[in-house]
Amino acid sequence: MEENEKNRLSERLFEEKLISEDQFIAVKAYHSLGVFSLRNELSFLLYLSVLLFTSGVGILIYKNIDSIGHTAILTLLLALIGVCFYVCFKKAPEFRWEETAFESPTYDYLVLLGTILSCIFIGYIQVQYEPFGSDISITTLLSALLALYFGYYFDNKSALSIGITGLIAFIGITITPRALIANEIYTTEAQTYTGILLALLLAVWVEYAEKHHLKKHFNLIFLHFAQHLAGICCIKGMFESYWFAFVPIMAGIGYYFYRKSYRIESVSIFVFTLIYAYIGLNILLYKIIDLLNWIDMFVIFALLYPIYLIGSIFLFIRMVKKFNKETDDSNR
Repeated sequence: MEENEKNRLSERLFEEKLISEDQFIAVKAYHSLGVFSLRNELSFLLYLSVLLFTSGVGILIYKNIDSIGHTAILTLLLALIGVCFYVCFKKAPEFRWEETAFESPTYDYLVLLGTILSCIFIGYIQVQYEPFGSDISITTLLSALLALYFGYYFDNKSALSIGITGLIAFIGITITPRALIANEIYTTEAQTYTGILLALLLAVWVEYAEKHHLKKHFNLIFLHFAQHLAGICCIKGMFESYWFAFVPIMAGIGYYFYRKSYRIESVSIFVFTLIYAYIGLNILLYKIIDLLNWIDMFVIFALLYPIYLIGSIFLFIRMVKKFNKETDDSNR
């Protein structure tokens, strides 16, 4: 945030009598010093170092698998995991349902490192020795549950995200930019229903956690995963043979996230609700026109498309501004 913007915010607080004149002068003097925090830069470097280290471990295993040997690799991985979690369990605060934190944020990245290495360890055992047969879904589920445990015990959002991603992968869904472009999110129609079911379970868990105050700061992460999973599955379902069954499902899911975005005052949830609703509405219009065989409507729509697009963008911006204004007013 720039100094001018900070000063404007301070002036606004002073005008609304939320801070005294002496506090306003002190804040303005502090802003003039040009002090800035290196926390974000250091956090990024720590996160990057974890990714580079785990990538290096993977490359090392791949290139030296024949010379090192499976037992040596597994022993090395297990030793690294043991060191990571020995330090983490020793330094971790007592588990509580509310938000907790390490004394130093460095340990959060150590949890992330241990979680990734644990997933690599489990995957390596499955690929090499196949304790669960040729099906890797059980291994994926074990990795997901382990990551969720670490996420909740150590209050680590990165480990939690890995766990939720593992649950989605367990049902056979891959949500990546490449998969979206190539339309390879999943292969069977049944996965559409399991994806929506998992999204609903994540939403139910959010309501449970909110009611019982269980790590409520995790709820936004669960909601984002649930929203994207449900939205993508519903959109894909609207191209299936029973597409009409997904119209009320998508409407209900959209209404839930619309209300939820206002309740938790999350502009990102609100924006994606509008995007998925817009995509679903356009698919529905196309299906109706195609079903009634109104060929002429396609020509009319093609002519009116620029106006329709501009109007949609204008309405989208207006609704986002309205959301920001209403949520901002509610906080005053």
